[in-house]
Amino acid sequence: MDEPCSVNSPRRVLSFSKNRRANVSFPDPNNRASSSSGFGVSGDHGPKPSEVYGFVGSITTVVATVIFIIWAYVPDCWLHSIGIYYYPSRYWALAMPTYVMVTIVLAIGFYIGLNFMATPPPTSLSTMFDEFSREQLSGIPSIDNDEQPIEPISDIGIDQINGIMFDNLTMNPA
Repeated sequence: MDEPCSVNSPRRVLSFSKNRRANVSFPDPNNRASSSSGFGVSGDHGPKPSEVYGFVGSITTVVATVIFIIWAYVPDCWLHSIGIYYYPSRYWALAMPTYVMVTIVLAIGFYIGLNFMATPPPTSLSTMFDEFSREQLSGIPSIDNDEQPIEPISDIGIDQINGIMFDNLTMNPA
């Protein structure tokens, strides 16, 4: 680390990125080895695994949906004529989507409840101050009377926020 600074700031991250040299390479138009296949293929061949998983997932979803619709809506005699005799009860055609939707709604509710339980109450001081909080400097010396320097970044106290937002309100009921 070049700078003996304990604050993790974007400026410090940018200074690290400036020290790195750019490594840019351009393809040689005279090189026939890269164009022998007819395509401008880089060193990596084949599709990415995420593309393969997405394709397989989409095909699986379409096939499962078609099978589900056939099972739910085609009469028993048609399935028997195809040679399909063993399949689940039609009760599950309504029950399974209902169970899935109820499970999703309960999972979302459980997730929101866990977040409410993990959040400190509004009266807790940990919602206003932490190890990164900075007190506002008071009495910054001015160079000229008409020009004030830019104040360093600091946190605004909740009492100042309440004063700005609520001091000009009048308590006249309408």
